[in-house]
Amino acid sequence: MLKQWLLAAGVAACSLGASAADTPAASPAATTASTATIGKGVTPAAEKMVRDSIARISSRADIDEIDVAPMPGFYVVIVSGQMLYVSADGKYMLNGELVDLGSRQNTSKQAWANFRKAQIARVPASQRIVFAPAHPKVTISVFTDVNCAFCRALHEHIADFNKAGIAVEYMAWPREGVVTTAGRPTPTYTEMVSVWCASDRKAAFTAATNGAAPKAATCANPVKDQFELGLKLGLDGTPTIYGPDGRVLGGYVTPDQLLKAIQDGSDVSGG
Repeated sequence: MLKQWLLAAGVAACSLGASAADTPAASPAATTASTATIGKGVTPAAEKMVRDSIARISSRADIDEIDVAPMPGFYVVIVSGQMLYVSADGKYMLNGELVDLGSRQNTSKQAWANFRKAQIARVPASQRIVFAPAHPKVTISVFTDVNCAFCRALHEHIADFNKAGIAVEYMAWPREGVVTTAGRPTPTYTEMVSVWCASDRKAAFTAATNGAAPKAATCANPVKDQFELGLKLGLDGTPTIYGPDGRVLGGYVTPDQLLKAIQDGSDVSGG
């Protein structure tokens, strides 16, 4: 929704169930940053036009990717967790799903999948909490919150996922956000930092999902970065499961549902 993007452009997006008072502040002046991925068909002049167009709505929007859209005369832009289409003359902006009527394919979904796959691949394995069988058939990435009921229910069946040949790689996404407006770390963020800083992260994670508060610990950790990555990917709740191709495979699902979705390209309805 464009309204959601406008809100996200002004202040960093927050998760389901978090109050506005706990929404972390957004980074300023991101439209002029040079860290976005720019497609080969996008000239410097076109990039400037897109940035200027987005800046008319919000100078704080975080542009992550600009590419030529499948629809002639438009560029596709991923910004603040939303996908938008900006006309080549900078006069028009579209927000919605783009469907190729010839192939009956949703090109927006494919573009999102490609973007997510590339972004998730940048997260080192050492920064994830991994539960995997000896010879996995498939690996999924799961953004999780140790206090989320569906996340806990999913982890209760981690042995079943591994038995089915599915490796589960967890990344942190505290739904409360990282800091409150008072500048203090949120309770869930603090707890997840302790999990990621534990000497045995897998044991600490499992204990936390069973309701046992982890031993307080701090270290150089990826929790904040992973939370911000989730916002960039458009994530708005936990658990969110991404397949190896970058597709969203659902929330709380069974191993059989997951394998079927991966094999036949279907969608999964998650919790």
